Amino acid sequence: MSRYDAIVVGAGAAGLTAAIYLSRARVKTLVLDSGMAGGQMNLTHEVANYPGVSTLSGAELARAMKDQAQSFGTTLMAHADILSMDLSGTVKRFEVDDEGTFEAPAVILAPGGSPRTLGLASEESFRGRGVSYCATCDGDFFADQEIVVVGGGNSALEEAVSLTKYASKVTIIHEFDEFQAHAYAIEEARANSKVHFLMNQRVLEIAGADGVTGVLSREKRTGSETHTPGTGVFIFIGYVPNTRWLEGHVALNERGEIVTDDVMATDKPGVFAAGDARVKRYRQITTAVADGTIAALAAADFINEMRRHKL
Repeated sequence: MSRYDAIVVGAGAAGLTAAIYLSRARVKTLVLDSGMAGGQMNLTHEVANYPGVSTLSGAELARAMKDQAQSFGTTLMAHADILSMDLSGTVKRFEVDDEGTFEAPAVILAPGGSPRTLGLASEESFRGRGVSYCATCDGDFFADQEIVVVGGGNSALEEAVSLTKYASKVTIIHEFDEFQAHAYAIEEARANSKVHFLMNQRVLEIAGADGVTGVLSREKRTGSETHTPGTGVFIFIGYVPNTRWLEGHVALNERGEIVTDDVMATDKPGVFAAGDARVKRYRQITTAVADGTIAALAAADFINEMRRHKL
């Protein structure tokens, strides 16, 4: 059994920021992550609104955060499969497959979220074979081809524009008459001659046999159906918090988001949460960084209080 002062679950923007603050404050910190460090940042083609940084890729920012945390002494365990945990006691415990048991008085939960799906059988059958949720990862597979983007928020419009570097044509299919994106994203998409729009459409099926050939959609008012050709379909319709494994351990709302107060504390003493998995309105790298900072400072205060009382 290995003992730490704090255990951070999740190595996205929130988790890595928390680790930076904790480790720099000489708090012995372990970060557990089920995948690779960086989380959703790794899927972002370009970050152009991070304060003090003109532009860089999400993967570059993730790598810089990881390196900074480790330079201060953070222990990072990637691809960690948590078998069981106990968050109820003074000391919290995690059993990690092939690695053993780890304990700490303070925990920060930052598991992030996963791309929301359309829930279509055809979507699942073509996943990784024409259906993607990451323009950065898969855009270059569709060079000089027509592709479809499903969604109407900032991510959908921004990634549609980034995909025009590869594709001959990008058609955005959106379920409403208006986009739920910021003005700059809408203006940039509308100004790009390669980007086309199909509004107020419900996606019925991703068509194809051996590969994707297009998207079948229905206009919600008239009921008329349209087949939009494309060899690739990129879906950007939001996220689902990665919190199912936390049910029964901390309070979640009806959407599965972790409930916290203004210092990121959950309903369990010594357990904090940060990032996209907690209840919040805006989900950006900067808001995740802010959450991670606050959670780390609150966790450090909690640890110091326990030390003063020798708990």
